[in-house]
Formats: sequence, structure tokens, C-alpha cells
Amino acid sequence: MHQEVRSFGTTTAQLLELADWLAEHDCTHVAMEATGVYWKPVWHVLEAEFELVPANAAHIRNVPGRKTDVNDAMWIADLLAHGLIRSSFVPPQAIQQLRDLTRTRKQLVREVSQHSLRIQKVLEDANLKLGSVLSDVLGKSGRAMLDAIVAGQSDPAHLAALAQGTARNKTAELREALRGRITEHHRTMLRLHLQVIDALQRTLGELDAAVGKALAPIRQRARLLTTMPGVSDLTASVVVAEIGVDMSRFPSAGHLISWAGLCPRSDESAGKRRSTRVRKSGTWIKTALVTAAWAAVRVKTSYLRAQFLRIKARRGAKKAILAVAASMLTAAFHMLRDGTEYNDLGREHFDRQDRSKTIRRLIKRLQDLGCDVPELAHAT
Repeated sequence: MHQEVRSFGTTTAQLLELADWLAEHDCTHVAMEATGVYWKPVWHVLEAEFELVPANAAHIRNVPGRKTDVNDAMWIADLLAHGLIRSSFVPPQAIQQLRDLTRTRKQLVREVSQHSLRIQKVLEDANLKLGSVLSDVLGKSGRAMLDAIVAGQSDPAHLAALAQGTARNKTAELREALRGRITEHHRTMLRLHLQVIDALQRTLGELDAAVGKALAPIRQRARLLTTMPGVSDLTASVVVAEIGVDMSRFPSAGHLISWAGLCPRSDESAGKRRSTRVRKSGTWIKTALVTAAWAAVRVKTSYLRAQFLRIKARRGAKKAILAVAASMLTAAFHMLRDGTEYNDLGREHFDRQDRSKTIRRLIKRLQDLGCDVPELAHAT
């Protein structure tokens, strides 16, 4: 096997020179570490002419103590030549753009929450207990009071009169909560934070419009996901942005769940399982699915709630909610692959699945409580 090492820069001209050099040597496959965003410029230049294999850096780690860029490149080439690299999932460009939009939206929502907490900090410093009375300081009532405080108003009665909706039932509590020590410094800090929040919310509006435009060609597929309990339009767009709509990229639903990091890891030595923790992967889709799972288990007539309660009793709420999230992703795989809506199995699914086992379990529970149930035992 012939090996030749050459270094190239990362500017567009040098990447084009890299493409020419690879073509001269009749290369058909190119492997690279998929680290951060640094692989993307190389990918965009080479994807039209070569079969690209982006590899997870953790899967192709070299021997410790022999770490240089040249050694890494030679090691990756050797692994590729022997077929030992599993290619990472790279969605089509349209899905990548949608993914950038949904991830940016989530980051901006986090920033709004952070500035909301900073406003709470300023209010506490001024001894204004607005957050103890209102559930949302940035709601209509809270925002009207904050704007009045910034404008120079400090009279508790006048500020409490700005309450709207159900908050007007708490006028007495609001008057007491708004009696504090407001200085010009507090007003300046509140004004700055509110200006940043307004700018972020305007940007979020533009992002939502951009997401809607990018989602237009696959909107029908995304709407299928909203037939599942707990999945909103926003969650559906996040799921589609992360996994796409072409399920042929994943051999099975199990492969998709493993890629998303929603199944226990395989960690066994000497016949003993050392750990069943989930892998640290799929951060964006995992958090979206877990959030949707918490909403889904509130639907009392759903299969997902029954599954959650069944696992929670044995393994705890955290493992149970991950199992529900994995079930939702399994359903999403089949819905996107087959183009079908969600079909809920119902909360009685597990009882129907093994009726006699359920009866024996309940009889034993009654007997443990001191009840005499011989006739029921005979019925089984």
C-alpha cells in the first residue's frame, strides 16, 4: 500500500488544491474527524467528487502518547483502508439548514430565560417581591409594572393597578410585594435587560418565520409527528431537523435510538455489566424528546403514561422518562418511514398483554394487605 503525506491549509483555495491532489492520486473515499464545525468547510468542497466518511473522534482514537496531526491523518487513512470506520450521519443540506435554525432558536430562548433571571436578581436587590406573586414576571402584568418602574414610577398602589387578567385578584399581595427601595441604578439595569429581551424576541420572530419557510417542503411529514401525545409543532420541527425525513439512513428504529443516545450503553467485562448509563450523544434531540415525554405522560389515557408508571415503579422516574422518549422516537421512525399517523395502544395495553399475570400480581398485593381473596384466586 502506497502512502503519501502532504499538508494543506483550510482556505478555500487550498481546499480546492487538496481536491485536485486527491483526484490526481485516484482517491475515491476521504475520511475525516467530525469535530465541532471544522469538518464542514472540507465537506462542502469535497462532497461533489468523493465518497466522504465523517468519523466520530471518540471511535478512531489513536494510541495515547503518539498524538500529532500527521499521525492522526495516517491512522485515519489506515482505518479507512481496512474498512474500520463507521460513517457518521450527515443529513442533506436542506435539513442541515433547518437544524441550524432550530438550534439557534433554542439558544436564544435560553438567553431570554437568563435575562429573566437577571431581572429577578435586580428586583430582589430592590426588595421587590414581584416574582413571589406573579408566575411570569415578563407576562402582560409583570411587563407593564416593569415598564412603569423604568419610567420612574415607584408608588406600590399605582404599580399594582397595572395588573391585568387574573392578576387583578392579587392586588393586595402586589401592593405589598412592590413596596421596596428602587434606585436609579435599578431602573437602568432593568431597562438594559428589557431592551435585550425585546431584541431577542424580535429575532425569535424572524427565526420562526425562517423555520416555517425551511420546513415548507416537508411540513406534511412534520405534522404527522404532532399526532403523537406531547409533540407540539415546535418539537416536531426539532425532531425533523435532527433526524431528517429519510429513514432509510437508519437500518432500524434501534439504530436511530442508539444514535440519539436514548438506550443503555454496552459496557460488559468478565461477564458483568459495569454500567447501563446512556451515552453522551444526541444532546439536541435528546433534550427535546425528554421534554416532550414529560408532556406526553400527563395524558392519562395514553400508552406512554402507562409505560412511564410501569417502569417508574421499578427503576425510578428518570429511567422511565428516557424509556418513554425512546418509545416516542421509535414511533417517529415508523411514522416518518411509512407516512402514517400515530396509533396509540391505550393505557390498558399492558393489562391486555398479560391479563393473568396482572390478576396474580393484584391478588398478591391484596393478600399482603391482609385481604382474603380465595374466590378471585379460583377465578384465575
